[in-house]
Amino acid sequence: MGHVLGDVLGFAAGVAVSPLPIIAIIIVLATPRGRLNGVVFAAGWVLGLSGLGTVMLLVGGQESATSHGQPATWVGALKLALGVLLALLGLKLWRHRPADATQAQLPKWMATIDRFTPVKVFLLALLLSAGNLKNAPLTIAAAATISSSGLPVGQQIGALAVFVVVASVGLLAPLAVFLVMGERARKTLGNWKEWATRHNTAIMAVLLFVFGLKLLGDGIDVLSS
Repeated sequence: MGHVLGDVLGFAAGVAVSPLPIIAIIIVLATPRGRLNGVVFAAGWVLGLSGLGTVMLLVGGQESATSHGQPATWVGALKLALGVLLALLGLKLWRHRPADATQAQLPKWMATIDRFTPVKVFLLALLLSAGNLKNAPLTIAAAATISSSGLPVGQQIGALAVFVVVASVGLLAPLAVFLVMGERARKTLGNWKEWATRHNTAIMAVLLFVFGLKLLGDGIDVLSS
């Protein structure tokens, strides 16, 4: 199980560094119902990653590993396809990054978050976790790695749980700061938001490209073995 966790933790770290979702929860925490909405957002995020990972484990089943304990061919093909997708998206983002980071702007929909009900906050968190162009492929790749490991079901669930916990660290950090410090956290979180806004595109581009290359390598390794 140790080897599987080693691979999975890398993907989890990629998900944890998610500037846009971190900015979103900071905005949520600044709303009048920040404490409630922040917890709801975190719950939606965790459920989104857990749900997507669980679906992938169920789809993979026991057919993800051969009788020799090697990943099945389709796992290699999946990782290869995800790698190409992420690498191309990374290159595209890098080419279109703002020339001046101080001029970076947030998506227009973020200006309406302060009017979101808890239900909308929950749905937004689901979308940013399970529907994000970076997080969804990395979660799928992590679950494919777990399902193709040949581990017993219980250990596969445990590995997925570890992935979700680590992948949520970046998002839970602002929530923890807010819950501990209350109103005193506003300045700190505001600085985090400003930094993440400025560097969101560059960070996303680099992460997409790096993990795209990793998945390309993993896919080629599976298909050639």
